Amino acid sequence: MKKIWLSPPHMSGNELKYIHAAFDNNWIAPVGENVDEFENSLRRYLDIPYVTALNSGTAALHLALINLGIKAGDEVIVSAFTFVASVNPIIYQSAVPIFVDSEPETWNMDPELLEAAIKDRLKKGKKPGAIILVHLYGMPAKMREILAISSRYDIPIIEDAAESLGSKYEGQHLGTFGEMGVLSFNGNKIITTSGGGALISNYEKHAKDALFLATQAKDEFAHYEHSSVGYNYRMTTMQAAIGLKMMDRIDDYIKQRRENAAYLTEKLNKIDGFIPMHEPSDCKNTYYLYCLF
Repeated sequence: MKKIWLSPPHMSGNELKYIHAAFDNNWIAPVGENVDEFENSLRRYLDIPYVTALNSGTAALHLALINLGIKAGDEVIVSAFTFVASVNPIIYQSAVPIFVDSEPETWNMDPELLEAAIKDRLKKGKKPGAIILVHLYGMPAKMREILAISSRYDIPIIEDAAESLGSKYEGQHLGTFGEMGVLSFNGNKIITTSGGGALISNYEKHAKDALFLATQAKDEFAHYEHSSVGYNYRMTTMQAAIGLKMMDRIDDYIKQRRENAAYLTEKLNKIDGFIPMHEPSDCKNTYYLYCLF
């Protein structure tokens, strides 16, 4: 039987040019021109001022929680329908995940259930420290309603846009609405750096703090001195080299995914019992995965 591959990476072959340049310049460590340029390319594409390239989307979520001061015993609301990586960083901080189920239109966090969960926790004397909102399979969540709830109860949003690079809600890129956003460049994502991720934000402090923690939290001394616990979370030059070239073709990748999705929807709509995921008029889905009931 022939296989229909889930989401294989597509390389143009030109990625090797950037990798060879890194070798020629001896920039093999997780610093250098490729990492800087990859961050700049994401800033321009997403129209957001601060991007910190990291070794995974999970690392980005972890740093986002630390930036918000999430600690042991705190509660964090998170989408119930997601991959475990959306939840693991909560556990890293010895915090408590509070799961909120999905609504049927986008399959993402239900705004009504979100507000009900917040009211329930407040009634019990527990105010959640953050909301991790997952944009599942490239489909934007109902941002207008969820942002209103976040504002009403003063609870910051971390957007898990790991599967949603290039997706938009009302013309704005996902990951750029909340306090911070998280991207993934794993092998099956819209673009890949073999592994990798990024933390994005409109706030300089979040970017600076994330970079500090991602590079082992080394204080500014000539010798090694550390006043905080840090992590080895920075993206490598080799990963950034691949990502740079893939960013050149991101619009082509998304165009092809959307064309594939349109074809599948047209055909599957003719089969009783198959209900393809519907794209609301205010959304642009990049179709990280094509899904149906």
